[in-house]
Amino acid sequence: MSRKCELTGKTVQYGCNVSHANNHSSRRFLPNLQNVSFLSETLGHTVSFRVTASGIRTVESKGGLDNYLLNTCDCKLSKKAQSLKKTIKSKQ
Repeated sequence: MSRKCELTGKTVQYGCNVSHANNHSSRRFLPNLQNVSFLSETLGHTVSFRVTASGIRTVESKGGLDNYLLNTCDCKLSKKAQSLKKTIKSKQ
């Protein structure tokens, strides 16, 4: 399973640890991924995603999973989220 948010597209970032002596060693910044179940109001059941903590806050501020998916471009969404977006569009 990749370390990528299924809704926002956030991935691993790379940088350097810098010591007091200014030595640089490479490191990875991992996203804060959580397994979360969102309720789809249109479909009437829950859907589980692997989402970052900031992604959870974004979905809640946009008014729920359905509104977030309908107003987000497909380039950020995973295959699972894209297929869910299509089923939500067909149900409306």
